[in-house]
Amino acid sequence: MLTKKQKNLLLFINKKLRSSGVSPSYEEMKQSLNLKSKSGIHRLISALEERGFIKRLAHKARALEVIKLPETASANDIYNNFSPSVIKGGLDEEQVPSDEVEVPVLGKIAAGTPVEAIQNEVARIPLPNNLEKNGDYFGLKVQGDSMIEAGIHEGDTVIIRRTDTAENGKIVVALIDEHEAMLKRIRKKGKVVALESANRNYETKIFGPDRVKVQGVLVSLYRNF
Repeated sequence: MLTKKQKNLLLFINKKLRSSGVSPSYEEMKQSLNLKSKSGIHRLISALEERGFIKRLAHKARALEVIKLPETASANDIYNNFSPSVIKGGLDEEQVPSDEVEVPVLGKIAAGTPVEAIQNEVARIPLPNNLEKNGDYFGLKVQGDSMIEAGIHEGDTVIIRRTDTAENGKIVVALIDEHEAMLKRIRKKGKVVALESANRNYETKIFGPDRVKVQGVLVSLYRNF
C-alpha cells in the first residue's frame, strides 16, 4: 500500500510521461508535491522502485518507467494518467529470438467502429520483458483513433491479458453480442455497461450486461517508428 505522497508522485510521473514522453525533473516533482527539498523526492522514488511501481532506466539521466499504477487509484486517476507500456521498434515475427516467449497476434481490433470478433492468428511477437511469463496473452492490431487520448494510436499492436473480468476504468477487449469486438474503457453501474472512448469525438456506448463479455485487459503495446 502506498502513502498519499507516493501515490501522488507516481501519478504525476505517469501523467508527465504520457503527455511528453519524458520523465519529470526532480525540481518538477518537488514542486508538484509542494516539498521543500529534493531529498524527499529521492526517498519517494526509492520507495516506489522497491515496491515495483517504477523502474529507473540505465544509462539515461532522470529516466523512469512506470510499471504499474496502484489498485487504489480511482477510475478518474487511471483515465487521466494512463500511459501504456510502449515497446518501440519493428514487429517482424521472423526476427523474434528462439528463446523469447511469444504472443499470438489474432488480427485487428477496432478502437472506433466495431469489427467482427477476432479469432485467427496472423503473426507472433515477443512478450514484453516486464510481463509475467506464465500469463495468457494475445495481441491485436489497432484500427481507428477513438483511444488516442489514452496513448493508443492506429497501427499500434496492443498486448491483452486474457480474462473475463475487469475493474471499472480498465481498457478492455469487449465482445458485443457474441460477434463484434472493440477496444474500450469499461465502466459498470447497476444493470448497464458503458464502453468509453478516449477521444472527445466519440460517444460512450451503453449496453445491457448480457450483451457485453470481457475477453481481456490491456497491459502493454508495441509501436512502429
